[in-house]
Amino acid sequence: MRLKTLTFYIAGILCMPAFYAQNINDAVRYAQDNISGSARYRALSGAFTALGGDLSATNLNPAGSAVFNNSFTSFTLTNINSKTKTSFFDTHNSNSDSDTEFTQIGAALVFYSPNLRDNFKKFSFAITYDKTQDFRNDWTANGVNTNSIDSYFLENAQGLRLDQISALANESYSQAYAEIGRLYNSQHQQAFLGYESYIIEPLEYTDENTEYTSNIAPGTFNQRYVYASTGYNGKIAANLAAEATDKLYVGINLNAHFINFDRYTYLFESNSNSGSLVRSVNFENTLSTIGSGFSFQLGGIYKATDRLRLGLTYNSPIWYTIEEETTQNLTTRRYDNGTDITQAVNPRISNIYPAYKLQTPGKIGAGVAYVFGYQGLISVDYSYKDYGNTKFKPKNDVYFSEQNNIIENNLKAASTFAIGGEYRLKQLSFRGGYRFEESPYKDGNTIGDLSGYSLGIGYSFGGTKLDFTYDMSQRDSEQQLYNVGLTDAVALDNRNSNFTVSLSFAL
Repeated sequence: MRLKTLTFYIAGILCMPAFYAQNINDAVRYAQDNISGSARYRALSGAFTALGGDLSATNLNPAGSAVFNNSFTSFTLTNINSKTKTSFFDTHNSNSDSDTEFTQIGAALVFYSPNLRDNFKKFSFAITYDKTQDFRNDWTANGVNTNSIDSYFLENAQGLRLDQISALANESYSQAYAEIGRLYNSQHQQAFLGYESYIIEPLEYTDENTEYTSNIAPGTFNQRYVYASTGYNGKIAANLAAEATDKLYVGINLNAHFINFDRYTYLFESNSNSGSLVRSVNFENTLSTIGSGFSFQLGGIYKATDRLRLGLTYNSPIWYTIEEETTQNLTTRRYDNGTDITQAVNPRISNIYPAYKLQTPGKIGAGVAYVFGYQGLISVDYSYKDYGNTKFKPKNDVYFSEQNNIIENNLKAASTFAIGGEYRLKQLSFRGGYRFEESPYKDGNTIGDLSGYSLGIGYSFGGTKLDFTYDMSQRDSEQQLYNVGLTDAVALDNRNSNFTVSLSFAL
């Protein structure tokens, strides 16, 4: 029999399982980049490696702040719009969402050397905040499937003893769920939910039983899956740059990163299959994530001629420390001896997982820009990031070692291309850009290639500038319902469009 502990668990008290919930999806989510920042930066699709002179460009190439002739500050407000089309077994849905928030703020201070003979004639110091990723995403998928959620609970339960996945006499669901998580792991908790909700049935009602069958008969299943996430990834950068010679600018960034991510999923499944004891299932899961990290960047801009500029950057890996907690709730309806019975298994327990380390891959980037005097410019960027180098740590942990092997076998290096241009007509500036980002997955389907474009306009009042930009990006992906058992995927067409306004001042 499963041993009782001296600690008495009640609903609402937290437990700490010895099982990790992290997988390749988490690794990719926090390793990806996005175009964010000021309206001018977004208008050129982020093609600023060889340009500088913009606070968001400083977050791309640290040397960029030394291009400023005067101290500078800017504020950015963005209206973020997302639209997701889903396809699940030939049934299509569409969901959209919108939000407005501050996405960039910062200031750069420029200092000139009093000695004109010094090689370092100008220094700059900048502090910037950029919202680097927005995790807001809501969508619904429904369809008729021949695979049931019972496969998820069966696959978790097979091989586990019955006394390790069931409540003891006079033990509440909350007490049992918490103790099973503490003594065993999350897999045992999933099997517990399946057993106590009557979805799975042991072959023998003995403590030693390790084989299970389903109380849901084969056939077809009406399924509805809801996904809702919120949160963001932000970065605060401390920048130091200098004009090393009349032609060379160099800089460094020290970056503090932070993560806030919440996800809710809900599956409703019903069937009228002959022989089914359980006729409907409602399965809810929530995930809450917080994290912090550190990285650094090095960069340089070289003026090959008065008009031609070259840029080079290196982004170190981001070293994250991440904490997560989950909750679950399962309700079933079964038809037993002519009676409809609702079985609610709601532990009211949060699983708090041990903090873990995540190292995202580093990135190198290069750019070339041609400036047509005051009339305008054109800029081209290229960057390279090997997502296969993403690592959970400690690497000698058995579970993390397995996940790192999955990452290495499924992820690859991805290149990003961006081009942007600007044309000035007196106080007006007209801008546009395009970018293309390769999939980080070897299969090219789990997350597909990304393409996007941008259009912008700006007006200079002298020391004050007002800029507007519209940008759009599109990417196809696939979302697997669960990691085992019910692994069918929803096809997603993700489109994001943003309206950005920035106000900047020379100080």
